[in-house]
Amino acid sequence: MAVLYRSMEDGVSGGAAVAPALYANQVEKTYPNGTLALERVKLGIQPGEFVSLLGPSGCGKSTLLKLFAGLEQPSAGHIRRGEHHKLAMVFQEATLMPWARVADNVRLPLDLARMDRAESEERVRRALALVGLDKFGGVYPRELSGGMQMRVSIARALATNPDLLLMDEPFGALDEFTRNRLDADLRALWAERGLTVVFVTHSIYEAVYLSSRVIVMAARPGRVIADVAIEGPAVRDDAFRVSPPFMHYCAELSALLTQANTQEQP
Repeated sequence: MAVLYRSMEDGVSGGAAVAPALYANQVEKTYPNGTLALERVKLGIQPGEFVSLLGPSGCGKSTLLKLFAGLEQPSAGHIRRGEHHKLAMVFQEATLMPWARVADNVRLPLDLARMDRAESEERVRRALALVGLDKFGGVYPRELSGGMQMRVSIARALATNPDLLLMDEPFGALDEFTRNRLDADLRALWAERGLTVVFVTHSIYEAVYLSSRVIVMAARPGRVIADVAIEGPAVRDDAFRVSPPFMHYCAELSALLTQANTQEQP
């Protein structure tokens, strides 16, 4: 089975039939110290896709995610988010308030939005149930494992009822067993809620397991060099992780990254 990928120089990826949920057009980002973090990024992400940004440290994955979130502004080009798309972001660290109970941490964005208490309580309850923590609303973050703390962070994002979820390597600091379990839970949640997800990772294996598409990025400076469609079963389990198609995608992505990062950008 051949992996299908296309050079990003061919234009905006993701198809033209539906307006993209996110669109980057010739985006560049230069920091005040002169570092060119991103160069000529052109990328479209369609509603309902699970797209992973894969590449080495320093290739601009997190920078691109922050641009999509509006936390940074491009130095050139432009970012567009589709109309009526509600965005939430999950960071590398759980960033929970240690003095507040789990339910209060999840409720934080709703309190900031001055939501009616009864409605916010119901949203918190549903969000905690979605991540399997419905019995832990009354405990403090210090009483939870690292994986459970990340679940709280995801629940906090889900409580806002987003349809667009940006995730900046949320499971990178976890052990492999916990990471695989959360990957499976996230994939199921994406399918159940019909979310659009953009997920930053360094892990080829994680990207293949989770994604409908993998955007391969290279450093020096950050740029998109390939767009790989992952054709796998709708429901992915441990058997998929050891299947020939999974291994084939991993090998192809590894070769793309090796090729891209042994060539300096002129």
